[in-house]
Amino acid sequence: MTDATSAASDAAIPVMSAHNTSAPAQSSNADVPASRKESLRRDHEHTVAGEHRPMRRADREVTDPNDIRAILDGCDIVRIAYQDEEGLSIVPVNFGYRYDADSDSPSLTLFLHSALHGRKIDAIRAAQNAMDVAFEMECDCEVIEGRTACNWSESFTSIIGTGTASIIEDFAEANTALSLLMAKQAHMPNIQFTERQLATVTAWKVTATHFTAKNHPKPTPHRHSA
Repeated sequence: MTDATSAASDAAIPVMSAHNTSAPAQSSNADVPASRKESLRRDHEHTVAGEHRPMRRADREVTDPNDIRAILDGCDIVRIAYQDEEGLSIVPVNFGYRYDADSDSPSLTLFLHSALHGRKIDAIRAAQNAMDVAFEMECDCEVIEGRTACNWSESFTSIIGTGTASIIEDFAEANTALSLLMAKQAHMPNIQFTERQLATVTAWKVTATHFTAKNHPKPTPHRHSA
């Protein structure tokens, strides 16, 4: 059975390269005939130090900025993985974001908030406010029934990536970060916070250095003619 998070884990292309209420985000290769999709599976790639491995299922890769934004809008939780002196850890958190796909160098920044103290905040500070992280989010998850056990799967859209986590020290930037978070999670845009309110939480961000998006759509049911 395909897991949404593990199925997305073979994705890897540069930054430039959902829960979409109208329709699932589609891969740029979504309309490729089935006869050609086999050639879009990069089964002979291998990991090279210092390079980003291409997504194996190229036919499921999402590169259109509008579809990527739809995934970001549809996901409520992002999982942030990091390593500190204690070892590996991962934490699920709500987020806001800023995604700029119009510039020569597309960028993605995730905005988050936490208590004033805690393991992840200590880890960021210990890393001189520049902690390497990995992140993952998924939505549109639905089990796909199969005729046999090995034919079962799951549809999903997802984004995975790597980046740098840092605490936001500037008041104006922290205000913007929490405002974007409230706009996404509570659908309350343009909320402004006082210095006293911001002093009770830690605003932080993950600046993506690399990410990919993937779509595994649910198959269209076959209709048998009468």
